[in-house]
Amino acid sequence: MADSGHKSTEEKINWKKELMEWLIVIEVAVVFAVILNMFIIVNASIPTASMETTIMIGDRVFGNRLAYINAEPERGDIIMFKFPDDERQLFIKRIIGMPGETLEMKDGKIYINGAETPLEEPYLNVIPVGDYGPVEIPENAYFMMGDNRNNSADSRYWSHTFVYRDKIVGKAVLKYYPSIKRVDQKTEY
Repeated sequence: MADSGHKSTEEKINWKKELMEWLIVIEVAVVFAVILNMFIIVNASIPTASMETTIMIGDRVFGNRLAYINAEPERGDIIMFKFPDDERQLFIKRIIGMPGETLEMKDGKIYINGAETPLEEPYLNVIPVGDYGPVEIPENAYFMMGDNRNNSADSRYWSHTFVYRDKIVGKAVLKYYPSIKRVDQKTEY
């Protein structure tokens, strides 16, 4: 009889020890996830069709918060940023115009610094229409546009036209839902 009482006490101690070990593991995982989300990755769910067909409505995308620590944003990068007209919102668009450039849209085509030939944009799957500009992009600022140009609320329509460097949250790198696909692969622009 003494053994069964001793065994029951031992089982209680083992159960409590195991519970504490699991709580520690969960706690470490939560702290790691919070740090990862605050300093390394940014997670976004896509609510609109402005980046179709590169990124679709309902897609979930990871961005790299560290992408521009030792590098500058480049034309063609898809970035996540604080919306200039309401910084509580996170937006995702493609960088089209760079700091110090003059950008103009004629008949749906983008011209940089008065170039005679339009910007090559192989990622577009629609024929853009419309005119805009010319507009001079300030230093440390970027002109953003969606890939679904005819259905995108982007720099052309915002009250605060440009995204400043310090408002960039991260570079979009991976669409992970509903399928896994890199979104930051470069093609020649």
